[in-house]
Amino acid sequence: MFVNSVKKQNYLLLLLLLIIPVVALWLGGDSEFGGADGKVVELIEAEQAAYVPWFENIWAPPGSETESLLFSLQAALGAGVLCYIIGYIKGKKAAMDTASHE
Repeated sequence: MFVNSVKKQNYLLLLLLLIIPVVALWLGGDSEFGGADGKVVELIEAEQAAYVPWFENIWAPPGSETESLLFSLQAALGAGVLCYIIGYIKGKKAAMDTASHE
């Protein structure tokens, strides 16, 4: 019974993790925030007027803050996966140690 409620709670938290950025993107509309990427483009255009980019974006977010949100979400998901793997390995080792002591 307890395991089932923990699984349900984890699924709800995962769903919430996915819903929050989508709602923020939907409600946020156009957002602007200048960062290092814009400065680099200005520098390249000033120094190398004939520079041609290698490729174009497939999709451009509506604003720089949206890019920051997506980057943060990517970093959080990566950290979550990494911590899960470390915890899984540590738990597996602890279970093996417990089994070998019995």
